[in-house]
Amino acid sequence: MQRKIKESMDNQGTTSILQNRIVLFPLPFQGHINPMFQLANILHSRGFNISIIHTKFNFPNPSKYPHFTFHQISDGLLESGVPISDPVLIIKFLNSNIVEPFRECLDRLMFDYHVECVITDANWFFTQAIADRVNLPRIVLRTSSICSFLAFASLSLFRDKGYFSNIDSNADAPIEEFPPLKIKDIPQIETSNSEDVFQVIGAMVEQTKKSSALIFNTFSELEEPDLPKLHNQFPVPTFTIGPFHKFFSASTTSLLTQDMNSISFLDKQEPKSVLYVSFGSVASMDAQKLQEVALGLANSKQPFLWAIRPGLVQGSEWIETLPNELLETLSKQGYVVKWAPQQEVLSHFAIGGFWTHNGWNSTLESICEGVPMICSPFFGDQMVNSRYVSDVWKIGIKLEKGLERDEIENAIRRLMVEKEGDEMRQRILCLKEKIDVCLKPGGSSYQSLEKMVDFITSFRSSTA
Repeated sequence: MQRKIKESMDNQGTTSILQNRIVLFPLPFQGHINPMFQLANILHSRGFNISIIHTKFNFPNPSKYPHFTFHQISDGLLESGVPISDPVLIIKFLNSNIVEPFRECLDRLMFDYHVECVITDANWFFTQAIADRVNLPRIVLRTSSICSFLAFASLSLFRDKGYFSNIDSNADAPIEEFPPLKIKDIPQIETSNSEDVFQVIGAMVEQTKKSSALIFNTFSELEEPDLPKLHNQFPVPTFTIGPFHKFFSASTTSLLTQDMNSISFLDKQEPKSVLYVSFGSVASMDAQKLQEVALGLANSKQPFLWAIRPGLVQGSEWIETLPNELLETLSKQGYVVKWAPQQEVLSHFAIGGFWTHNGWNSTLESICEGVPMICSPFFGDQMVNSRYVSDVWKIGIKLEKGLERDEIENAIRRLMVEKEGDEMRQRILCLKEKIDVCLKPGGSSYQSLEKMVDFITSFRSSTA
């Protein structure tokens, strides 16, 4: 099907040009939905009409976005028996099972509108072939940092070098081909078949190279040393227009109910006195690790706000595995909720530190608010992000031993009450200032957004 500007007949029998439109296709996980919807809002604010294609799985509430049109496609996920706890299997299954539903939906949209391009999550690698078939530019949104994306692109190299066989025995050894990473920082995702990881990531990387352009939710001043490496491996136009959430909040895209009492608790605390603790929307731990976290917090004697997501603890509803005596101690020292409005929390005057899993959204939000971090990565890009936070940008402390109460207590004190924490706070405030500049007219992200808008609108003349 050749792309062209189609014409339609209105009720009076006159001819009108069909509406220009961009189609966006997010991966149906919280950490991927947030930046895609923020990007959609950014593009809408620049005059683009937006259509969202979304799987039935985790389908958002369209009433929150009356300025977009939504198109749900069947995915067969719940009927498939694929475990919801295995993101690799989910991504592999969906890339195979929704090819026809997506193609049919895109064809309908292209019949009804003049679709200028489709912007998909990088993990929707099947969409490149469909976009090529209809001569439609496909732009890829990568929701991670550039540094972690490059690490994922190097997984085959890491395997060929034998690093995977040494992760346990030689965890702290450096990766010579990819400083500053150590072997234990190699992105890993637990799944039933480890070969699936290489297949999924390999397909994502190869199809991204065939795309028309790349978008990153980052700013060039933060990841400037890695930009030449990115351009060498992915020779397509790249737009670093982040941080997205500084344009539009992610609160409306939350799949979990936010406890606004978090803010009331923080209002009563001293400035920079509270440690905010959250391990994101996907990570999980066993009951023993939860207790180590709780004991580390209790022993630190520092005020805290702890978001414990239902489902965080394997085999438990919430926090029922913690001893009553420990819960009493925690209740006197801090505040435990099921989910918190993270952006509002991080910007609150009472927050002095963020203990995080280092998902990219959380890491970037912390940098934007000038809040130094304690790093506890669980899987994937979190491993790389945490290493850059601690060793490159020097704005956080990585828990090198995992979740052990003594190291936790020590890290909290270093961050919250010692000089080391103050020095990190000064460094991250400098980054915060750079973000404020990059978003203003003439700034790097502002200019990149202007170039991206021009790039997309150039498709109009090429398809007329």
